[in-house]
Amino acid sequence: MRTLLLGTPVLLKVRFHGRGGQGVKTSCRILGRAAFLTGYVAQDSPIYGAERRGAPVAGFTRIADQPILERGYIFDPHILIVMDETLLEDWMAKPLEGLVDGGIVFINTSHHQHFPETNNHYIVVEHNLTDEALDIIGKPVISAPAAAAAAKLTGVIEKQALLEATAEELYEIGLDDETIQKNLHVVSNVFEKVPTVPHRFNEAPAARRQVISLTVGKVVLHEISNMGNAYLRRTGNWRIFRPVVDYEKCTGCMICFIYCPDSVISLDEANKPVIDYDNCKGCMICMVECPLRAISAVREGKIVA
Repeated sequence: MRTLLLGTPVLLKVRFHGRGGQGVKTSCRILGRAAFLTGYVAQDSPIYGAERRGAPVAGFTRIADQPILERGYIFDPHILIVMDETLLEDWMAKPLEGLVDGGIVFINTSHHQHFPETNNHYIVVEHNLTDEALDIIGKPVISAPAAAAAAKLTGVIEKQALLEATAEELYEIGLDDETIQKNLHVVSNVFEKVPTVPHRFNEAPAARRQVISLTVGKVVLHEISNMGNAYLRRTGNWRIFRPVVDYEKCTGCMICFIYCPDSVISLDEANKPVIDYDNCKGCMICMVECPLRAISAVREGKIVA
């Protein structure tokens, strides 16, 4: 077993931020198992609200060379893995919050980011996991690649342990051998491409936690309209693919309108679909259900919603 050079206590904290369907939970498990196979004590857990594809999700992995006594949310991570670049501008997800001074931020992105201002100094590592997954696996599933990036950035997890952990975790969730092998290919690529970053973590700041008491009295609240609530919460930046309608093929059968789970498709006077891209999260159910294949998937670039 190696020694983690992180001061006291000896504990490495990794926090994942992604969206429902990207495999945050699986990423945490792969990283935790890889740490265990390397010889460490490990703990992993996810946290999410209503299970909705595309909604912000966080996951946590703790790695130590002694028993881990703390539980729950990691407020002061040493390493942040941001699996969806649009989360950087999501004030509710707040992926950079609490990062220790000298921490590492990994961003899954296809282009250079402009990062929000922060009081902490941190190291930024960028890599396009989504395109790697699309090229090799054929789907934008980045649970294993994200775990590979995290494993490399810890500086303490062995590649062979990572590959073994990936294979075991993906087998346990029921993936076939061919898909597992493709994932292992991506994992190997990512582990080699992500740079080795020397750790320079300083002691974590105290977690910012605040309890707020609300006295309503006789006041009646008719509407909550702050950002993040009701109709003001835009979900268009959750997409990886954008559904595009070929109106020459479309006959106005309304199947896409009926099947859209988020009611973001309306109909024009000819019963042709009109997609609300501010709120379409790119589940692509409309494309799957279209009997004439009049809807196609177009890879999104940077989305601002």
